[in-house]
Amino acid sequence: MMMMRLPAVLVIYILGVPLLPARGSEPPSTPVPSVDVTAAGQLVGSGGHRYLDVRTEEEFKKGHVESSLNVPFLFFTPQGKEKNTKFTEQVALHYDKEDNIIVGCLSGVRSELASADLIAAGFKNVKNMEGGYMAWVESGLSVNKPHAHEEL
Repeated sequence: MMMMRLPAVLVIYILGVPLLPARGSEPPSTPVPSVDVTAAGQLVGSGGHRYLDVRTEEEFKKGHVESSLNVPFLFFTPQGKEKNTKFTEQVALHYDKEDNIIVGCLSGVRSELASADLIAAGFKNVKNMEGGYMAWVESGLSVNKPHAHEEL
């Protein structure tokens, strides 16, 4: 059987599929309260707010905000991005609707959508963190990262 090489255009298309909007995740119709990364760090550091990381488990395992909880908002599948249909229910297992929650993702896009869903589900004190985990790291705020195993 002869193997064919994929044309560059097809490879770019395949790699670009994760950039397409996920099914069931439309932009929020009402504004979502947001805070910048510095304010989010202060709110979480004071103990008055909890951090909800809505990235995938794989992203979370590569590094995350200390003491954060991971509940993925989207899953990356071979068919593209799929919304976690049980997202608000899973969050409700860990947070009360009155809790102060800072929601973050990698760049601030998924967390804005997730925040809108939480607000629509009755969570009252939700704030999206602008810039996401990338901004958190760039600001030098504390993170948990996996430890590299030293070779013997």
